[in-house]
Amino acid sequence: MRLTGLKIFRSGGNGGLLDGLEVRIIRPASANEHLEPLCLLGPNGSGKSQFLQLLAEIFQAAWHAHSPQEERSSANTEAEFELEYTIKQQTSDRPVNVRLSRRSKGRRIGSINLEIEVPDGWKIVAPSESTFAQYLPLLIVGYTSGDNETLSLPFLFSRSNYASAVAEAALSDTPSPPDNRMLLIDYGTNLEVLFANLILNSDKARQSILDHARLADIASCRCVVRLAHPAAPKAQARIRQRTGRKGIQLTKELESVLDRLKRSATCWTEDAKTESYTLDFFVNAATRDAFGHFFDSALDLYRALHKLSLLNDLAIPRVARQRMEKAVKERRFAARLPEPQQEDLVFGFQEVRFYSKAKARTGIVDYVSLSDGEHQQTLVLGLFSMIRNHNALFVLDEPESHFNPEWRIKFAKRLLDLPGVRGEQEVLLTSHAPFVPADLPREQILIFSRTGDKVAVSGPGIETFGANFDRILEFCFAVQPPISQMARDEIGELLKTKDIEKIEDALPRLGASVEKSFVADHLRQLKKGQTQ
Repeated sequence: MRLTGLKIFRSGGNGGLLDGLEVRIIRPASANEHLEPLCLLGPNGSGKSQFLQLLAEIFQAAWHAHSPQEERSSANTEAEFELEYTIKQQTSDRPVNVRLSRRSKGRRIGSINLEIEVPDGWKIVAPSESTFAQYLPLLIVGYTSGDNETLSLPFLFSRSNYASAVAEAALSDTPSPPDNRMLLIDYGTNLEVLFANLILNSDKARQSILDHARLADIASCRCVVRLAHPAAPKAQARIRQRTGRKGIQLTKELESVLDRLKRSATCWTEDAKTESYTLDFFVNAATRDAFGHFFDSALDLYRALHKLSLLNDLAIPRVARQRMEKAVKERRFAARLPEPQQEDLVFGFQEVRFYSKAKARTGIVDYVSLSDGEHQQTLVLGLFSMIRNHNALFVLDEPESHFNPEWRIKFAKRLLDLPGVRGEQEVLLTSHAPFVPADLPREQILIFSRTGDKVAVSGPGIETFGANFDRILEFCFAVQPPISQMARDEIGELLKTKDIEKIEDALPRLGASVEKSFVADHLRQLKKGQTQ
């Protein structure tokens, strides 16, 4: 999948910041052969995250129009747009040009319209047609590194609707709903992603995920499921009476997930009084064989674990959950949901340990001892190792924000070198640093700027691939000279003064830079003037 252009007539949110924006993306024909991420640069508040959010909302609306059983509602029903992209079908190597749009009809917002280019023009594919899904990304995957609820909004909306559907299925004792198409990956899902990858991904993929953290492999972990939970919904009381279960009633699918986890565990115990299950995994080849028997892939295992983790929302006070649901529907956020304590979780990981690479299989490293950067890199690399679907769309907000400079320099290469990463996937990521764009050609760089309440998008004025960081800071971030403000102000004062003694005292305190050479030259000119 490759985006080629987006016209935003009305964004339907963010105060109209993106209204009227048109973005054209022109990439070489060879871009379909390899992963070619688009990097969005620009100052804070320039609309980058809102752009990613709107893309996710557009495809959420399209999936809702086609399959409301999978995407049960749309977070943005007011956006008007025309999105163009190419997408490969599994039955053909030739990409199809697609135009996805929605425009107003009088006072009403129109319906989703999808067209594909055919030899004699454009052909409409109605949402009711079974082939409609072939022209959409199979998964829309969002990642946020912090508290950016802008990008999270459509994903939380999808998650909330899915959780409600699961609850209804449990109450009515009917089959679980189909999986949704929106996946939000953040710090809270890190262990689910990491465990799934380290259990069921290939040896090479596991090494790629852990190598930077100097870890050899996962050693062991414990999962705890607490069903006799004080937060169990009262509405499930009649089912509990029928089934004999004291706490949370699971759907048949979640019962199956719990059963498969127990069968894959090295050992497990049950506390009948509290209806709690403690599952211990001592990870070896037999453990992976067992998981491979019960789960199809790392993604399948992740989604199973994530469905169990959705039950943790029950540990959040009802008033807080209702406030968040209302905020999502009204497209605003007043505050984040409170994080439940470990002891209050319905499902959670405990005591995750790794083998140290330095000490072979004798040294043990606890998960909690990893740094923020190590957490983030295992999550992001694990995300791409796990999701290898054709035509998946990734929207990533600052995926390298916690990295040190060396890791930021290597990030693009590590991402592109992951085994199994495919060119059919489309990746958009934001950054506030010059490191990622220095590894990408100028065609893959979008620079966002803001004047008043309007956003503009342009390309860089230089070739970014291989450019030094000073050049990228100047042309992509408008930082010139590339030194901090306090030093810049002092150098500016030194260049204006004629006090030779003051300049001589200041020069030794200045680090090497072009600007320091200007000060030194200014000093020479002043001394030269004294001798004449």
